[in-house]
Amino acid sequence: MTPQTRILRVGWLAVLLLCATLYAVLHLKVTTVQSDVVNAERKIVELENINLLLETDYLTRSSQVQLAVWNRVDFGFVAPTAEQFIESERQLASFGSPRALDAPAPIMLAGLTGDEELPEFPKLVSPLTGAPMDERLLSAEPGDKVRHAEDNPLARTTAQAPVRIVLSARVRAASE
Repeated sequence: MTPQTRILRVGWLAVLLLCATLYAVLHLKVTTVQSDVVNAERKIVELENINLLLETDYLTRSSQVQLAVWNRVDFGFVAPTAEQFIESERQLASFGSPRALDAPAPIMLAGLTGDEELPEFPKLVSPLTGAPMDERLLSAEPGDKVRHAEDNPLARTTAQAPVRIVLSARVRAASE
C-alpha cells in the first residue's frame, strides 16, 4: 500500500467521523426542538383551559348582573335582611303547617330489639291480586309449612339486634 492510499483512507475515515459527529449534534438539536414544541403545545392547552375558565367566569358574572337587574326590576326581589334569618329549629318548625286530618301517624320507631317478644308475622298478600301469598314460597325448605312466627325464615331475631327480614323466596313451577 502506498502512502497516498493510506492518507486517502485516513482522510475518508476522518470525513466519516466528522459526518457522524455532525449527525449526532443535528439529532440532539432536532430532539431539543421537538421537546420545545411539545412543551409549547402543553402550555397552549393549559392557556386555552385557563381562557375557557375565564370566559365561563366572565359570562357567569355578566349573567349575574343581568339576573340582578331582572330580579330588582321585573320581579321585585330584594336581598334578605337581618330580621329574615332563622335563629333556631323551633323558629323553623313554627313555619310548618299542621298535619292534615287524614294524614297517617308519623313513624316513631321502625324496628324491634332482640329482647322483646316477636309479634306474629303479618300475612303477605299479592299487590296485584290481593290474594294471600302461598306459604310454601316463604318456607325454609321446599314443602315445609310455616306454623309459628319463630319458624318463619322471614322474621328472625338475634340477641340485641333488630328484626331481620330475609327475602329469599323460592319460586316454583305453577304446576306444584
